Amino acid sequence: MLLQSPLHERHTALGAKFAGFGGWEMPLEYAGGGVLREHAAVREAVGVFDVSHLGKARVSGPGAAGFVNSCLTNDLGRIEPGRAQYTLCCDDASGGVVDDLIAYLIGPDEVFLIPNAANTAEVVRRLQAAAPEGITVTDEHRSWAVLAVQGPQAPETVKALGLPVEHEYMSFNQATLQGVELIVCRTGYTGEVGYELVVPWDDAVRVWDALIEAGVRPCGLGARDTLRTEMGYPLHGQELSLEITPVQARSGWAVGWNKPAFWGRDVLLAEKTQGPRRSLRGLELTGRGIARGHMQVYVQSTLVGEVTSGTFSPTKKAGIALALLDTAPGLKEGDLVEIDVRGRRIEARIVKPPFVQTSVR
Repeated sequence: MLLQSPLHERHTALGAKFAGFGGWEMPLEYAGGGVLREHAAVREAVGVFDVSHLGKARVSGPGAAGFVNSCLTNDLGRIEPGRAQYTLCCDDASGGVVDDLIAYLIGPDEVFLIPNAANTAEVVRRLQAAAPEGITVTDEHRSWAVLAVQGPQAPETVKALGLPVEHEYMSFNQATLQGVELIVCRTGYTGEVGYELVVPWDDAVRVWDALIEAGVRPCGLGARDTLRTEMGYPLHGQELSLEITPVQARSGWAVGWNKPAFWGRDVLLAEKTQGPRRSLRGLELTGRGIARGHMQVYVQSTLVGEVTSGTFSPTKKAGIALALLDTAPGLKEGDLVEIDVRGRRIEARIVKPPFVQTSVR
């Protein structure tokens, strides 16, 4: 049975169409909106996503930050308390990605993690198995809701509710909204300026209602996917997985290569030195059609890769895709390939994401 957000009744009242996401029943789109309108609201105004299905975990105890830093790829030593960091949990033997997540550095003895819904239990299990005496790893998946307020009007909307908005990208502040203590983090997954509100589970309805009353459009996870694909942001299970390493996914910027230890370090350093056998690239379709995951990519008669994510870009009014392409043919930006869309070849050009320009910072 699928788990439900604390806002499920609110979504139902808004006529949401639901779908399964990582074991959770979450809104895909809303009546009177639909993916295209919800996408446009975020690019042009402001929208809110209920992403309470995302995991939450806490690592605490003497030296907790140092412990996390020895496990996950990015370097927590580069940031100060009060900042957040995108990072990866990799398999030590293969270098494949167990999950990508956001780490909130509260202090040297406490780190709050937001993994993906389906992978939370596995991330927690691996950290618990590795944790030394005195450090605890707690699964708080159903203790917190997460609301993502995204769009060019997000700052003025959030500020009007009395919440802080001036902090830098990837930093967070404690705040209070209508008596609810919450965390306001300057992050998002859409490419637009925005804030992710980490709210106590039982107070989620009160915060959601305040946002809707302020004129924020509710948006489903369908629009969230088109928005993140336009930015070229990876989705675990598609651009990242146990079979896809950070080097192949071009996520090496989230790896602290100079750190003495993190899971998968040796195999990833070797792959980085040798060069990956495949690499994640952006594709803009020049013909009519929409690419989808697992569709094959060709150069003439030679199979050179596979689409990982594909959609119609509401902003560009064209098909776009992310694909893992073999590095051996020496393909570069501007080169043309063909995507097999249900037996029909559609031409596409290799480009460097993002597919659209936004003001995320």
